[in-house]
Amino acid sequence: MITGDNRHVAKHVARQVGLASPSMLTGSEIRQLRDEAFLRRVDETNVFAEIEPNQKERIILALKQAGAVVGYLGDGINDATALHAADVGISVDQAVDVAKEAADIVLLQRDLNVLAAGIRAGRETFANTLKYVFMATSANFGNMFSMAGASLFLPFLPLLPQQILLLNLMTDFPEMAIANDHVDDELLAAPRRWDIAFIRRFMVVFGSISSIFDFITFGFLMAMGVSNELFRAAWFLESLVSACLVVLVVRTRRPCWQSLPGRWLSASNAVVILGAALLTCLPWASAAGFAPLPPKILLGISTIVVAYAGTVEVAKHGFYRWENRRRATS
Repeated sequence: MITGDNRHVAKHVARQVGLASPSMLTGSEIRQLRDEAFLRRVDETNVFAEIEPNQKERIILALKQAGAVVGYLGDGINDATALHAADVGISVDQAVDVAKEAADIVLLQRDLNVLAAGIRAGRETFANTLKYVFMATSANFGNMFSMAGASLFLPFLPLLPQQILLLNLMTDFPEMAIANDHVDDELLAAPRRWDIAFIRRFMVVFGSISSIFDFITFGFLMAMGVSNELFRAAWFLESLVSACLVVLVVRTRRPCWQSLPGRWLSASNAVVILGAALLTCLPWASAAGFAPLPPKILLGISTIVVAYAGTVEVAKHGFYRWENRRRATS
């Protein structure tokens, strides 16, 4: 708390807002401190009283230098420089124009819970954005290697161009539903930062697992001696169902059964999987360039998909444990 009021008023107000044992520093004491000493004191102080306007900015800058992320709430002309210096300047709709112009956020209601709700919504949005990035990058990375590898030993295209477009269109629905997904509480407890290196590692690990199971699917279908149309139908179904299931696995750091997905994500997954099954298992499969899948192929594909989802779940726990150890030692 930073105020121009005298120390006795400041101490009384501090106790009213929940600071039971306020540690106080006054403006006259600040004037006598050199920068090094002030930097040490500012991190131990939670009430600044009898503060002059120019000292507010000095306090904010010292807190930032000490490593804090600083938010400052003020509504007067004397608060303008401090609002500008803070990481997040907050003012109110009834404040003077200078303060509102210097602030990053202007509260239209006299309620600080608006900030808490906004922070939570922002963290939910960021967490769901990362889920989409993890899913899209790893899936595209895996598909790239699968298609390139298949072209080396298959005498035909594993999927026709229109089938690839249909696959991408159908997998987009669960990925779009991630925007409204439930976010685990531990991901909302603290702010997170954009980490390109982490995303790259995630993409390589889980994209590689996806490619490995694609090649297992290729081997199974070649061993069964299926036709080109049946091969495409089986790989289409395997790719689509595995993409839907793996979204449920990688969307959380917990075991997937301990974190329920949002309703839209669950519904879109169910609709897409049902659509893929109808498209590849019924007589009209030929309209999309497929052949209806017989039960023995369906059983093999189901086994591969379940094994893939289980492998990703195990790999996820190992990956995050390795990441935690790496960060602890760096």
